Amino acid sequence: MYLYSFRLISLCSFKGGEEKCRRAWAQICEISRTEFHKVYQRLGVHLEEKGESFYNPYIPGVIEGLTKQGLVEESQGARVIFIEGINIPLIVVKSDGGFNYASTDLAALWYRLNEEKAEWIIYVTDVGQQQHFDMVFKAAKRAGWLPQGDNYPKASHVGFGLVLGEDGKRFRTRNTEVVRLVDLLDEAKNRSKAALIERGKGEEWTEEEIESTADAVGYGAVKYADLKNNRLTNYTFNFDQMLNDKGNTAFYLLYAHARICSIIRRSGKDVEEVKNKGTLVLEHKDERDLGLHLLQFAEVVEEACTNLLPNVVCDYLYNLSEIFSKFYSNPECKVIGSDKETSRLLLCEATAVVMRKCFNLLGITPIYKI
Repeated sequence: MYLYSFRLISLCSFKGGEEKCRRAWAQICEISRTEFHKVYQRLGVHLEEKGESFYNPYIPGVIEGLTKQGLVEESQGARVIFIEGINIPLIVVKSDGGFNYASTDLAALWYRLNEEKAEWIIYVTDVGQQQHFDMVFKAAKRAGWLPQGDNYPKASHVGFGLVLGEDGKRFRTRNTEVVRLVDLLDEAKNRSKAALIERGKGEEWTEEEIESTADAVGYGAVKYADLKNNRLTNYTFNFDQMLNDKGNTAFYLLYAHARICSIIRRSGKDVEEVKNKGTLVLEHKDERDLGLHLLQFAEVVEEACTNLLPNVVCDYLYNLSEIFSKFYSNPECKVIGSDKETSRLLLCEATAVVMRKCFNLLGITPIYKI
């Protein structure tokens, strides 16, 4: 609510410089920051703020420059840019002389390309804004700001689908209100903490360990449940499934990582010394399967970045956990106490390192015991 109010004011009355609207706008911004910070703090998100109002001074110059290039035309009292292949024009100045979303987005794109020298600008919004950004990018290409094709610098729109409740409708509370993300995160943490206490960790761990693990598992569960799906598709939200310790969930993956760390600890070996002096030998099929999967990590990251699909990393991470489980569960691949202990400890450590890199890419905090 705050975000849309901010945008409407900044694009309407605020443009006229009315002091009353400016004060209201400033108050709404401050309320927004306070509320958003509660979410960002839980998610470990750090932002460099440049709100839409930051680009207001650049709008007139950008529109003038586009006009001089012959891109801006008069249409029904408004000033527009016609985009080839699209029936509706991109309105850059409304008939009443005011600016709109397109005005701001063009000014922001110009600033990011010319002042910040950005090489790849990624816009993350719902899929409903796909056509708008497609038109903005095409206008930028007509202006020569962006090259034709997929060369750098470039701009991409990353659309995402809806989160649905079990009734197949937009995820809401029982009283039909949209669920706030901060409440969702708190609920996930509380459920995670309750599960840890139920497992007897309240008697074994300190309160700080309980809290930090509940944070990692609860917040990680929400992030992973969202990121493991193709971003363009809708998905059904389910708390119980999200916090399940089996299947493709954050809890399962975090537990798998903690188990690997436990294996290394139980060996009593200094893992850094093992890495410096040990040799990796992959003789058994399950060892080779795990080793080959670890080698695919760089390719997976490249694919995820190129196509802007974090679910590719999630799929890889889940498969890695499954392959490791098969390796470790095989009696022929015993780690501690076997004559191949050093090599297999190295394989365990390599798996844990790659898992942590995946967690880092997904914004999930790993846990080292459970």
